[in-house]
Amino acid sequence: MLALPALLAVAFLLVPLLGVLARTPWHELGAHLTAPESLTALKLSLVVSSCALGLSLLLGVPLAWLLARVPFRGKALVRSLVLLPMVLPPTVGGVALLLGFGRRGLLGPWLEDWFGIVLPFHTAGAVVAAAFVSMPFLVISLEGTLAALHTRYEEAAASLGAGPWRVFRTVTLPMVAPGLAAGAALTWARALGEFGATITFAGNLPGTTQTLPLQVYLLLQNDPGAATSVSLLLLLVALAVLVALRGRWTGAVPARDARARRVRSERTPADPEGAGEAGGGDAPAHGTQPPGALGAGRRREPVAAALDARLTGFTDLVLAAPGGTTLAVVGPNGAGKTTLLRALLGLPTQATAARLLLGGADLADAPPHRRDTAWVPQEPALFPHLSALANTAYGPRAHGVPRAEALRAAQEWLDRLGVGHLAHRRPTQLSGGQAGRVALARALAARPRLLLLDEPLAALDQTTRGRVRHVLRRHLDAFDGVCLIVTHDPVEAVSLADRVVVLVDGRLVQDASPAEVARHPRSPWVARMLGANAWPGTATADGLRTEGGARVVAAEPLPPGTDALAVIAPQAVALYRERPAGSPRNVWPGTVRELTAVGGRLRVLVTSAGAPDLIAEITPAAAAELGLRDGTAVFTGVKATEVTLVAR
Repeated sequence: MLALPALLAVAFLLVPLLGVLARTPWHELGAHLTAPESLTALKLSLVVSSCALGLSLLLGVPLAWLLARVPFRGKALVRSLVLLPMVLPPTVGGVALLLGFGRRGLLGPWLEDWFGIVLPFHTAGAVVAAAFVSMPFLVISLEGTLAALHTRYEEAAASLGAGPWRVFRTVTLPMVAPGLAAGAALTWARALGEFGATITFAGNLPGTTQTLPLQVYLLLQNDPGAATSVSLLLLLVALAVLVALRGRWTGAVPARDARARRVRSERTPADPEGAGEAGGGDAPAHGTQPPGALGAGRRREPVAAALDARLTGFTDLVLAAPGGTTLAVVGPNGAGKTTLLRALLGLPTQATAARLLLGGADLADAPPHRRDTAWVPQEPALFPHLSALANTAYGPRAHGVPRAEALRAAQEWLDRLGVGHLAHRRPTQLSGGQAGRVALARALAARPRLLLLDEPLAALDQTTRGRVRHVLRRHLDAFDGVCLIVTHDPVEAVSLADRVVVLVDGRLVQDASPAEVARHPRSPWVARMLGANAWPGTATADGLRTEGGARVVAAEPLPPGTDALAVIAPQAVALYRERPAGSPRNVWPGTVRELTAVGGRLRVLVTSAGAPDLIAEITPAAAAELGLRDGTAVFTGVKATEVTLVAR
């Protein structure tokens, strides 16, 4: 049904273009285009459009940045002013320019008296008119590109020690270059074809303000054939610009670019034994100078860095750790883990402020690039315009390390993490796990005093995760700074951390060794992460009463009234088809809702109207003997000696 109207629309747009082609005097085309007046107008058009582009870049780039990145009152009004020249009739725009910059306008007399500048009927006036109508194309294109550029790339660069100008020059500008180029091309083409505002504001003086569009207007009255030839030239220029953009203005992805974005390397085959530690030896200790390590170009002498931080706001806690400490930060989604890292980095956070002492230096007011940190965000945030090797060398280069030395150290870190053979690939050519390892190498190569890792191993398969965990552990053993690792993996927390920090709703609920947290978790979420059942409630004389009213008997009760947690291992939960008459002090009726295989055993989720959900772990043979399936009615039993009460 839509095909016919669509074809009519194409015909409607195509017929005028075919008319130009059909009526062009091809045998006189060369003479028309090389006529002196045409060449003069063409030269003037190129000068005017190029100057208008320069003026648009000078004024439009900061305006686009402001609209895309800076919140302020009246932003909608400013954006409307930017769009106004695009919808304003060109002659009305010319009149507005006369009333603003003319000799009797608002600013015209001042420009003439103070600077001797007269815009109307001068080439400068033609430039101003062309910039007025064409600059919106640049601002809109660049604003959209800047808004689409996720700030995590710039934040990652700042966390590696790059100052604002370096971040803009090496990260922001290369990443927005396609949008900037598209906007610049459209701005130039629109300035080249400007007519109404130019003739109204600057006049139509040959050699001074008479551009090609104005010459076409005059030729139509005296020589229609010549007017058609010059129109064809302008048409071809406009078409060439659109072909060069290849759909970037509309947001369409060029076919070649789309194919490039679909290119993803297959996952690397399993590395041979020890490949993840290519390069040999431990990761360089902070402050040591093994071959290829960073040293001579470093601007500071590495020293042991103790952490002393106080966060207020949504995340409210005090955190202190001596140099050489690794902290695992755990907690449910929304607990404030990422907010904690961002506050320590000095990045914008939601209603959280941080007072930070690192190595005795007060960094509360220091910008991110002055905090001597390195960060691996949840998304790797690898700079897409740089290779894996250049990404890894970015931190050392930001700290003044010579290029050759930085690249050598970067290659060593990539080798250690098993991705050295991918050094010259771009991020789009890496799998998720490979990109995660490159991001980790980039952070470690910067040799920070505060290392912040936000689920750094989440994208790795089990085999690779174990190998990378081993490399990271060896590095942390010799690291005299402080490392915070946000993780949901209990194995990472136990194998990498000296202490486990548990956050719930932005508050610190536990800060202890991994063994202590495993034995006495104070958060239901942490207990479940460790594989145990955890019921919050209030201690009674013989056990605990849950928030739902269920009664739990424990062999070692806490003082009545204590806010507590009943922790029950899944292996301690027995299942029966009929109510047991034996030793269990805790028996609840329930219904099987889920059976999950875990290794060689089965985990059974049992729901009950009178007690919280309970997970039991049994053998497949026991499940078959009981005839368990979804919906089976059972009784759960737990001995009082198997219930551990933990004060919260």
